[in-house]
Parts: sequence; C-alpha cells; structure tokens
Amino acid sequence: MKPKTDFKKQGKKNRAAGTRFETKVRKDLEKKNWIVCKWGNNIEFIDAPLQVGFDVVPNKIGKCVPAKRKYNPFSRALSIGVGFPDFFCYCGYDYGKAVVSQPSIGVKEAKCNYAIIFVECKSNGILDKIEKEKAQWYLDHNYCSKFLIACKGKKRGEIIYKDFNDYNK
Repeated sequence: MKPKTDFKKQGKKNRAAGTRFETKVRKDLEKKNWIVCKWGNNIEFIDAPLQVGFDVVPNKIGKCVPAKRKYNPFSRALSIGVGFPDFFCYCGYDYGKAVVSQPSIGVKEAKCNYAIIFVECKSNGILDKIEKEKAQWYLDHNYCSKFLIACKGKKRGEIIYKDFNDYNK
C-alpha cells in the first residue's frame, strides 16, 4: 500500500525551497553588479469584448496594480513572493541614452544610462499561461527592456537565465 502524502508538509517544503532559490538568484544578480529590488506589483486583466463589425472578439485589457497580500487565517500573513515578477533589477551603464526633462521636480536634463530587467524565479523554468501573458504585457508596455526567467541548471548550484523572447518562440 502506498503511503499517504502529507500535502501540508509538502507545501511548506516547496515554499521554503522556492524562497531559498529566490535568495540565491538575488545574490547572484547582485554579484553581477545589478541593483535588485523586490517587485510589489501585479497585472490585473479585465475582459473587455471588442466589437469588430458584426463580430465580438474577446479582448483583455491589462493594468499594473499593487499586489494583494496572500493571507492564511490559520497562521500568519504570507507576504513573500506576492508580486509578479519576483525582482526588478537595474544597472547603471551606457544603455539607450534617453534624455529626461521634468522641470516640476527640478530635473532639467538628465541622461538615463540604465538597463531595467524583470526576473521571475522558477526552479523548473516553466511559466504558466497567465504568467506568459503578464510577461508579454510588461514587455509590450515598456516596463522593462528584458524579462528573464531564472531556473536551476543541470549542475548543482548553477543558475540559468532564459530570455522570455527566446523562451516564448
């Protein structure tokens, strides 16, 4: 007879392993001179059918909103990993040379030499359908220059970064 699986124990182990992997990815990115911050937003999709001639075409409109906290009434609030993606990172190097002018806050002209990337940590490197839609939305609306998926490599302790554009083909 097969032993009964304790799903509560398994969930705790999986969450702990995911947190450890996120910490490892963060340290790796910081070692590569990226400034890493936890992303606290998410994309909320609203179904808004679009009328094209006599046909009604399904259409999704996305909006970036603050992530809602996960809460378990039997234990403490779960606030780790609520935003999608896990991290946004920026690095100050010659990237694009965009000129910004905002007299209302006292900035007349500044050269922005930064690259901004989003990183989602997945042990197996696989995004589900909704996560793929959200990643594409971020790229389409110029929230980041690249969207990377961090996953475990074949060797012990190895981290592989997959570009979403290459992954999605």
